[in-house]
Amino acid sequence: MTAGLVNGVHHLFTRVYYEDTDAAGIVYHANYLKFAERARTEMLRALGVEQGRLRRETGLAFAVKRCVVEYSRPALLDDELVVESRLVALGGASLEVDQRVKRGAAELARLAVRVACLGRDGRPARLPPALRAALMELLPKVEPDAT
Repeated sequence: MTAGLVNGVHHLFTRVYYEDTDAAGIVYHANYLKFAERARTEMLRALGVEQGRLRRETGLAFAVKRCVVEYSRPALLDDELVVESRLVALGGASLEVDQRVKRGAAELARLAVRVACLGRDGRPARLPPALRAALMELLPKVEPDAT
């Protein structure tokens, strides 16, 4: 499988390096946040959004408002990992992403992240229409009730 978007889910492949681990070769808990941040950045990039350019051209930036992490199993030195990112909700100035760090089929950590869009003044700012439209394509499609 290659990195990128597949059926609305973004996949970022990475490897655990020595710098990611503690002395026992186990990934330090805070580094899962780094893996998730990189994955969200690449998910936006796959939609044609480069955060540096967004900031320069519009003054908008993203900041994590809330993050809940559940750790299930440790990642280890040299492991090949995939971070799966799913957009689960979209607000006027925020988005919610479900992220899972996996080794093969085994889920190692799951993150529920709320990201706020901020203006130059640091206050919440509405998502630009083009970005909002691109993100809408990632939301799960709700099937009409058949009853």
